[in-house]
Amino acid sequence: MPNHTDILRIGTGAGFSSDRLDPAMELVEHGSLDAIIFECLGERTLAFAHRDMQLANGNGYNPLLVKRMNHLLPLCSRHNTCLITNMGAADPLAAAVRTSEIAAQCQLGHLNIAAVLGDDVTHLITPDVELIEPECTVAQIGRPMIGANAYLGSQSITPALTRGADVVITGRVADPSLFLAPMQAHFGWSNHDWQQLANGTVAGHLMECAAQVTGGYFADPGFKEVDELARVGFPIAEISPDGSVVITKLPTTGGRVDRQTVKEQLYYEVHDPSAYITPDVIADFSMVELDDQGNDRVMVCGAKGRARTETLKVTVAFDGGHLAEAEVSYAGPGALSRAQLAGEVINQRLDSVHGSVSERRIDLIGAASLHASAGKFSPDSKDIRLRCALRTPDPEEAANVLWEMEALLCCGPAGGAGYRGHITPSVLTYSALLERDRVKTTVEFIQI
Repeated sequence: MPNHTDILRIGTGAGFSSDRLDPAMELVEHGSLDAIIFECLGERTLAFAHRDMQLANGNGYNPLLVKRMNHLLPLCSRHNTCLITNMGAADPLAAAVRTSEIAAQCQLGHLNIAAVLGDDVTHLITPDVELIEPECTVAQIGRPMIGANAYLGSQSITPALTRGADVVITGRVADPSLFLAPMQAHFGWSNHDWQQLANGTVAGHLMECAAQVTGGYFADPGFKEVDELARVGFPIAEISPDGSVVITKLPTTGGRVDRQTVKEQLYYEVHDPSAYITPDVIADFSMVELDDQGNDRVMVCGAKGRARTETLKVTVAFDGGHLAEAEVSYAGPGALSRAQLAGEVINQRLDSVHGSVSERRIDLIGAASLHASAGKFSPDSKDIRLRCALRTPDPEEAANVLWEMEALLCCGPAGGAGYRGHITPSVLTYSALLERDRVKTTVEFIQI
């Protein structure tokens, strides 16, 4: 039931699919949390989940779900902390069923476990659907579509919370919406209270990447110092009924929370601070105020909001074929010249001998490879890792990359060593828009 006066305490248990476990456990044990949110789903993560679900005996949910639930369910039950997560990925129902089995094994049969369904809109994506980037239709991509998911908002989760769910497992829900849902359920904010939804969205955006706001990805020795980075704590949000939020962390953990860390996260992945579009609201971050209260506490307020869009963003995933990657090292005087020559040899061999037609990439790691398009390399580099990568639907073309890269070890140039190569399945993701009223969501409680 809504509580319009109490402070709501929410912690972040994960900021991406492979985030650490121990900071989340520490938060539940010592954070006096009402809810903990595990945000574990990116576009490629979801696409790979669709691919995995199509394999024999494959699961469409997060690979770490079982380990996380084994450790967190007993803690959350003991501390009366609601767990909300999008670890369901491409199959939230199966994830909820597996979680209920874990709860039973842990003798936690009293837990109410809910799955949020409806984000999978594969059946609504026809060949003529227009993709935002690149500007073409689904059919023009020319690859098999493996799945499509709409970004759901907080209102897909709140029915589960108002019905007493202890654990809520979703698929594709927008990152800040995972955090906004318990705020709405707790304070009774309506789905059209744009001001409060914007405040909650700011809080969710600050929290969604876990340690990024507590100094993790912020750390840059010599420029931005962070103490005890190996023990960086995950954040806690203390939300007030008026929508203001204090971002903090446990005092026993490493990291830092101050104006700098909060400001950097506030504008992370935000293209237009005055129009941050989510399924719940269009939030305006441009006038947000930060009040550094010291002791790893920063108050945030002042967001503005306006009506949400009539469409939802959709991630459309395609089979990307085979990704071939191979590497060889060159060291000592002339390493850069030898590595460059080796790259030229690879290009010539793949073109003239094998007739390779797929786009490939040659990187000189250790010589400004991340900015190779600028054409500027360090001539003094004496430690180069040559990398060749190619994506193709043809397994033989992929295998030829590994073959030719390993052949450099005898065929030259001189001094090549440390070959390593592998071929993995790959995915491609693009975005589309879908009318909001075509996406229907439901909540299913799992009986243990």
